[in-house]
Amino acid sequence: MIRLGEIQKLYIDRIVSNGAFLNEKKGKKDDDVLLPKGQVPKGIKVGDEVEVFVYNDSQDRPIATVKTPKITIGRIELLQVVDITKIGAFLDWGLDKDLFLPFKEQKRKVVKGRKYLVGLYIDKSNRLSATMDVYKMLSSQSPYKEGDWVKGTVYNLNKELGVFIAVDNKYHGLIPRKEVFQDFNYGDKAEARINKVREDGKLDLSLRKKAYKQIDKDVQKILKELEIKGGRISLNDNSSPSKIKSELNMSKSAFKRAVGNLLKNKIIRITKTGIEINPK
Repeated sequence: MIRLGEIQKLYIDRIVSNGAFLNEKKGKKDDDVLLPKGQVPKGIKVGDEVEVFVYNDSQDRPIATVKTPKITIGRIELLQVVDITKIGAFLDWGLDKDLFLPFKEQKRKVVKGRKYLVGLYIDKSNRLSATMDVYKMLSSQSPYKEGDWVKGTVYNLNKELGVFIAVDNKYHGLIPRKEVFQDFNYGDKAEARINKVREDGKLDLSLRKKAYKQIDKDVQKILKELEIKGGRISLNDNSSPSKIKSELNMSKSAFKRAVGNLLKNKIIRITKTGIEINPK
């Protein structure tokens, strides 16, 4: 069976004026697909094998191409929006006919010229379409372990849970809300450390280095803020995580570690209203 949305090797069944008809088996006449004349390799003859990608033409008929698309069934890729119409958006996937992204498959309103992470699927009408709902297409079987640094793409934003990352555009990853200290948009690239490999194989990520490596940077940030504020800031152990994040752009746990380091070295002291530099 000829497989829509996949790269496959097919046989030349017959050559006609407008191209060559291909099939999965030599001599099989039904279920064939046209390879347009302009793409038929030179010197090819009936019975030869050719590697092609099968998709839908402008009339939704299966058609073959020797061009390699930017995405195939089962893969997730970052594709650019080239047009937005009344029925949905269209993406550049490296072929003559752009790839359709229906409104119902958009996780948010897309913008022409921006890139978004999408998967390829076959809809109920047997047509290839794109979807931004890639969560179900990601794997939990990554080769990574705790402490590894990985790269990925933002595919979803959730105010309650955090930033969802497709690690290597293949594996489940999440930067929990408490670890998010910068703004992200759909399609953004991210580099993060694996903080934990969960029992289900999904990856909890952090944008920060391990605590003992990060602490010096946090200490410097607090000291700089103290300098700006005249040696006193109204933050301490009783301050809310949201206030600490708003003023220092760090988590409460990171703040407490850094403050502990400063106290240990007798650089600051705790007051009822916050912390202040120790007099020399």
